[in-house]
Amino acid sequence: MTERELCIALNMISGLGCGRYQALLDAFGSPDEIRKAERADLQQVDGIGKILAERIVSFDWDSELSRELAVAERGGVSIITLADDNYPIELREIFDSPLCLYIRGNLPENSDRSVAIVGSRRISKYGEKMARQLAREAVDCGCTVFSGLAQGTDTVVHQEVVSASGVTIGVLGSGLMHMYPKDNIPLARDIIRCGGAVISEFPLNYPISRHNFPRRNRIVAALCRATIVVEAGLDSGALITAKLASEIGREVFAVPGRVDNPQAKGCLKLIKEGAGLIESFDDVRLAFASGMHSVELSSQTESAEVTANLSDDCRRIYDLLRRKDNDLEGLQELSGMEPGLLMSVLSQLEFRCLIERDSDFYYRLVRE
Repeated sequence: MTERELCIALNMISGLGCGRYQALLDAFGSPDEIRKAERADLQQVDGIGKILAERIVSFDWDSELSRELAVAERGGVSIITLADDNYPIELREIFDSPLCLYIRGNLPENSDRSVAIVGSRRISKYGEKMARQLAREAVDCGCTVFSGLAQGTDTVVHQEVVSASGVTIGVLGSGLMHMYPKDNIPLARDIIRCGGAVISEFPLNYPISRHNFPRRNRIVAALCRATIVVEAGLDSGALITAKLASEIGREVFAVPGRVDNPQAKGCLKLIKEGAGLIESFDDVRLAFASGMHSVELSSQTESAEVTANLSDDCRRIYDLLRRKDNDLEGLQELSGMEPGLLMSVLSQLEFRCLIERDSDFYYRLVRE
């Protein structure tokens, strides 16, 4: 078994990401030795507990891998893994790099002329107008436009780029065989026909789940030089994308909206915290030309009421971090949460500025 095949196989086992992939390679030296490892030996590897060890030894390596590769080939899907030379450098540089990228279509080679345009699923007429304007202007500037192929803003953005004969990339929060919403399947075909792509880090048959979207968002942020938020409420996943983009040094822009519109609250918050105010794509073009970078979004903590009104999952992770700092894998082991749910919770806590991640990728509380 090659390292490429190992990446694809481990990506199919829930709970195994790039950190544990490297830990397994360091411990056993080769993919074949990992396959042959006993439960007890696997449990000695940092981050591999009883549950993950059981998943690894019970995984039908030959059958599952062969089936995945066969389905990908029949569907015209290419797979790039962390072990491949053509794996995007932008993704290698982020925390929790995806083990695999499943690609239907063509992915741009670099992020120099790639922008993300994201926003609320409940888009207003004004939001739709601005999304279409910015998408078309981005195409006119020769940019590749990324979005999430979800309802609302994402759909409008992809449609406008296709209409303008531009290149757009849809990043899914599910496997490529579980497109959501299904109404966007024809749009996905148009995206590919126009030279773009639909991509996912998840195995082909991985189901849709709301907990997948924060993981999807980090890919959007990393592969784009700038992220533009068109319209977003305070609970919108678009704000998570903006936060992630800011953390890795990308430009962040937000479209101003009416102060009495709940769907504009997220954008107004971003602008207050340092995101660039955008009226037209010229603002992005000028920022690119000047080489300027948006300032890091403010990390001012929110009021005590936010802490008091956390969801059960957020409170659980917050309480674990109250006891001690921990990394992603440690938190997963202690909480027993699935990786997608845990990433969602951490992203929510980070955006509320209740926790932060240090240079060693350990999470800690911003305040007690």
